[in-house]
Amino acid sequence: MNDPEIRALLYPLLTGGVYVDELPTGSTRVDVVHITEQFMHGYEVKGDGDTLQRVSRQLGCYAGAYDFVSFIVTEKHLPKLLPLLPEWVGVLVASPGQLRVHRPALYNATVERAAVADLLLLEEVRQFLMARGLTGVSWLRRREVLNVVRNAHSIPLSVLAQYVREQLTARLPQRLEARAERKAERQRLGTRRRKPKRKPKKRRQPAKSTPRSI
Repeated sequence: MNDPEIRALLYPLLTGGVYVDELPTGSTRVDVVHITEQFMHGYEVKGDGDTLQRVSRQLGCYAGAYDFVSFIVTEKHLPKLLPLLPEWVGVLVASPGQLRVHRPALYNATVERAAVADLLLLEEVRQFLMARGLTGVSWLRRREVLNVVRNAHSIPLSVLAQYVREQLTARLPQRLEARAERKAERQRLGTRRRKPKRKPKKRRQPAKSTPRSI
């Protein structure tokens, strides 16, 4: 099974809230994140043609940002995947027509303020901090702003996480519109670059020689 086939099985299960594809998370992108009023659940998909080489790096990024994390794999990946994941990470197994829960995702206790804030645009994080009385952040760079968030112990993680969920949900229509525009542009460029097929040239028949009269 490939990635699109597995996502098609996942989407109907994400009831309540919204889901976002390919959300930048740390130094990678989570395949699908399910966002509700109460939590964010990140899903990483590994189809038959994928490898498990990036699992450790991906998990390190997702563990800081999402309340729940699950990996969805095909049966061939399951034996090698399980030793790479802590017990709180959920595992689903994809087969034609169904997703089977190998083990459910448990609540992630390693979420960090800076990693959650990093899911947002820089200006959104600045507005959040200024609304809570933190001055001098309007001109800080992203790394500096995230460092402020990391050390702002007066701001509960729950308050920040709620703000992040609200912003990501509100931005979804704009994100979908931008994706549709990029897809249309790729299709337009692809059509332009596609060269028309040349008709095969007809091979010239050698001229028939006229017999000489003797």
